[in-house]
Amino acid sequence: MSVHTPASRADASRGHDEAAPSFKIWINGKLYDKADAKVSVYDHGLLYGDGVFEGLRSYGGRVFRLEQHLDRLWNSAKAILLELPLTREELARAIHETLQTNGLEDAYVRITVTRGCGTLGFDPKHAADPQVIIITDHITVYPPEFYSRGLEIITAATQRNNPSALSPRIKSLNYLNNVLAKIEATQAGCMEALMLNHKGEVAECTADNIFLVRDGVLLTPPTDAGILEGITRDAVIELARASGREVREVAITRHDVYIADEVFLTGTAVEVIAVVKVDSRPIGDGKPGPVTQDLQERFRKLTRD
Repeated sequence: MSVHTPASRADASRGHDEAAPSFKIWINGKLYDKADAKVSVYDHGLLYGDGVFEGLRSYGGRVFRLEQHLDRLWNSAKAILLELPLTREELARAIHETLQTNGLEDAYVRITVTRGCGTLGFDPKHAADPQVIIITDHITVYPPEFYSRGLEIITAATQRNNPSALSPRIKSLNYLNNVLAKIEATQAGCMEALMLNHKGEVAECTADNIFLVRDGVLLTPPTDAGILEGITRDAVIELARASGREVREVAITRHDVYIADEVFLTGTAVEVIAVVKVDSRPIGDGKPGPVTQDLQERFRKLTRD
């Protein structure tokens, strides 16, 4: 495996140098300078990971699939009995207000909702005043050259959380499972890691959904494999089917990955990116394939034209 120097998660989420402007952060209806944007150390989101979040993208000032992201945020909150202190319409307006205040048209938007300040016990009935936080910023998860030459990834030893213990459809603040797998990738000199579920099947990567291409057919794990049903994943499935390609949501093994003609990842931050090597095994001819490149272009047109 050729070794790359991965960008840190802090660098990826920041996406600009220290001289870049400090964007305003929206918290419960007020805009704060970055240095002043704070929550209590007794907030249950900090103490116990008790909260939910969403990551969105804005292209040319238009938030991509805003309604679907808000649906998922509200469903995640409902699943953990967390009542948001504002309406969907109010949150949508706040997102646009924050983007406009920061002068951003092409940006990453992070919405975080915490349980709120409480006691040291984790019983949520002792927490009150949920905190709704909107961060807008630039983001560069992978250097541009990786979109033309593809990624090398490994399979992590860390398994995806068992869906019977914690539903992957809840986009919660507790991402330690993914963080541990990401550490494995970093230690192996890669920028992403494939995660298996409790049955040994392919689930997803630490931050992205995965697709295989075999004989022109797209294969991707189903939702019951323990994946987060990605908004970009759904968009790519729609684009592929609209172009006449067959897409199957089926159980996938590492063997399927190794013998695939193409492999690519999808996600809000990464969009569509090819994988050219998995566990030091070349995928196809070791270069981004034609189906991946076609879907990259279709997604670009969908979001930017």
